[in-house]
Amino acid sequence: MRWMIRSVLALSLLVFLGVAAVVMIPSERIAALATERFFELTGRRLVIEGAVRPTVFPTLGVQTGPVTVSNADWGVEGDMLRAEGLSIALDMAALIGGEVKITGITAQAPQLVLERARDGRENWVFGGADGGSGGGSGAQTVRTDTPVTLDLAEVTDGRFSFVDHGTGRRVVMTSITGEARIGTSQGPATFDFEAILNGQPFRSSLQIAEFAPFMDGRPVGLDLTLKAGDADLHLAGRGGWKPLAVEGKLTASLADLSAITRLAGVGRPALPQGLGARRVDVSGQLTLTDAASVHLRGGAVRLDDNQLRLDADLTTAGDRPNLSAQVSAGALSLAGALGGGTGGGGGGGNGGGAAADGWSTATIDVSALDLMDASIALTADSVDLGRLRLGTTRVVTTIDRSRAVFDLRQIAAYQGNVSGQFVVNGRSGLSVGGDLVLAGLAMQPMLSDLGDYDRLIGTGDLRLKFLGVGGSVDAIMRSLSGSGSLSLGKGELRGLDVAGMLRTLDAGYVGDGQRTIFEAVTGSFLIDAGVLSNSDLAFRAPYVTATGDGAVNLGARTLDYRLRPVALAAVDGTGGVMVPLLITGPWASPRFRLDLEALARERFEEQAKEAEARARAELARRAEQELGIVREDGERLEDAARRRAQEAIDAEAGRLFQRLLGGN
Repeated sequence: MRWMIRSVLALSLLVFLGVAAVVMIPSERIAALATERFFELTGRRLVIEGAVRPTVFPTLGVQTGPVTVSNADWGVEGDMLRAEGLSIALDMAALIGGEVKITGITAQAPQLVLERARDGRENWVFGGADGGSGGGSGAQTVRTDTPVTLDLAEVTDGRFSFVDHGTGRRVVMTSITGEARIGTSQGPATFDFEAILNGQPFRSSLQIAEFAPFMDGRPVGLDLTLKAGDADLHLAGRGGWKPLAVEGKLTASLADLSAITRLAGVGRPALPQGLGARRVDVSGQLTLTDAASVHLRGGAVRLDDNQLRLDADLTTAGDRPNLSAQVSAGALSLAGALGGGTGGGGGGGNGGGAAADGWSTATIDVSALDLMDASIALTADSVDLGRLRLGTTRVVTTIDRSRAVFDLRQIAAYQGNVSGQFVVNGRSGLSVGGDLVLAGLAMQPMLSDLGDYDRLIGTGDLRLKFLGVGGSVDAIMRSLSGSGSLSLGKGELRGLDVAGMLRTLDAGYVGDGQRTIFEAVTGSFLIDAGVLSNSDLAFRAPYVTATGDGAVNLGARTLDYRLRPVALAAVDGTGGVMVPLLITGPWASPRFRLDLEALARERFEEQAKEAEARARAELARRAEQELGIVREDGERLEDAARRRAQEAIDAEAGRLFQRLLGGN
C-alpha cells in the first residue's frame, strides 16, 4: 500500500505543479515580451491579434492568434509579415524563479513579403522614410547592442515573396519549413530550412558567426550549403549584405544542372557533351562584389570528363555580361560539343559531319555565343575534336556580340603546326571563316580525318583563306569561297600507278597495291561556291612529271580533274610518252581513265603541224632555187625574200643616182 500512496501523492504533486505553472504564466506579459524582442531584432512593430492562451503540452508557453508586421508606407503587397499564429516556448526554471525567458518561437503558415520600390527603396530597410510602417507608428533603427537569445525559432508551411516594382521581377518561395537558433546577439546563429522555388524543392543551411554584426550588414564568417536534386553547393568564408560582398572557398557539384537553373528561374542551357551536358563540378576561391561581379581563383572545373584549371572574372554591369578567363587543361575532348564521334582512322566514320554519304545537314546551334562577351586564353596538352586530333594547343578566344574569333597561337597537329585565325560569326545567321597556315602536316591522317581520303601520303604546307555561310556543315561546304596554295615534299599516291599506265596505255593500274612515288607537288587554287579549282598543279616523280588542272567540288565531295603525266625516256626529259589521265567521281572512290581520245587528237594535231612544216620547207626550197634567194642561218623564207627584194631595190636606186650625176 505504501508504494501506491507514494504514487498517488507524486501524481497529485505533478498535477498541482502543472496547474500552478499554467496559472503562473503571465500571458499578456509574454506577448509584450515577444513584441519587444521582435522590435529589438528588426525595429518593426509586431501586432498580435486575439487572445494569448497558455499551453502546457508539448511545451510550456503560450499560443497566439494571427500576427502581423505592417509594411512600409509605400508598399502595395499588403502586410510585410502575416502568420496564422505563434507558439512561444518558455523556460520552466526561469518562470518558477519569476523570470520570463523565451526559449522558442514557432510560426504557423507565415507569409513574408519583401518589396523594392521603383526609386530603389526597400521595405526590409527599417528606419527613416524607407522603413516606416503602414500603421504610422514611427520608424526606429535596429538595435543590435541589446542581448538577444533564441534557442529555437521554427517556421511551418511558410511563404516568401519578393517583388521588384522597378524591373517587374517577382520571386515566390512556398512550403517553407525550417528552424533558426540564435545563441546571443553577438554570437553565432544557424538557419536550416527547406522550400520550393520555381517548382524546384531544395534544402539550405546557413551558419553566421556573429548575428548582430551580420544584421547590420557587416562582413562576418559564413558557412552556406545548398542541395537541390542531385546538385550540392558549399561556400565557407565571409560575407555581408551592406554592401553585398562574399568571399570564400566554393565547392559545387552540379550533376543535376536543371535543378539549379530552375531555382535561378532560367531555362537549362543546352550544354553539349564535354562541356557540362552530364556533369559540372566547380571548386576554388570565390568572390562576389557589390559591383555585380564574380571572381574565381585557383579554380578547378569538371565538365563531363574534361578537367580544367582556371582563373576567371565575370562582370555583369553594363549592357552584357563579360567573362575573362585563363584556362588550362590536360587532354581536352570537344568531340561531343562539335557533334562528332571518335576521330582517327581512314574509314568512313560519321563524326564531325564527314559521313561517307555527305556532310552533315544537322543545324549548328551557336546561340551560346550570345550569352556574354568573353576573352578566354586556353592551353591544353591535347584536344580531341572528333574527326581531328590536336596536340599542344594555345588559343585565345574573343567573343563580341555573337562573333567568336579564335587566335591560333600554337596548335600541334599531324606532326606539324597550325597557326592563324578562325572566326565563327552568329550575328546574322551563321558564317565561318579563317586565314590559316598549316606547316609540315602529315597529309594522310589529316585528309583521312577530314574527308575519309587516305590515298595521299606525304608532308606538306598549306595556306588557306576561306569563308562559308550556312546553318549546317553541308551548307557551309557548298558555299565556301577563298584561295590557297599547297606544297608537298616526298611522298606517294596510293591506288594509282601513273608510270604503269603510261608504259602500257592501260587504265587498269589502279586499286590496292598500286602507287605512284613522287618527289614534290605544288599548286595554288581558288574556291568559289564550294568548288575548288586549280590550273597550275606541278607533279614531279622519278621518270614521271605531270601538270594538272580541274576542280574539286567540296560540297558534293566529287573530283573532276585532268592530269597530264609524261613518262621520261631520258634523263634530259626527251623522248617521253604523255597520256592525259582523267580523275572523276566521288573522292572516297574516284575513277581513273586514260583520255585516249585527247591523246589521239593531240597526236593528230602534232602530225598536222609536222606536215605543215614539211610543206613550208618544200616551198622555201623551190623559192630559193627559182628566185635565187639564199637564207641566212635561222632566217625564215619570208624574211629572206624581203631582204633579197630590198637589196635589189637598193641596187637599182644606186644605178639611177649614178646616171643623174653623169656616170655610165
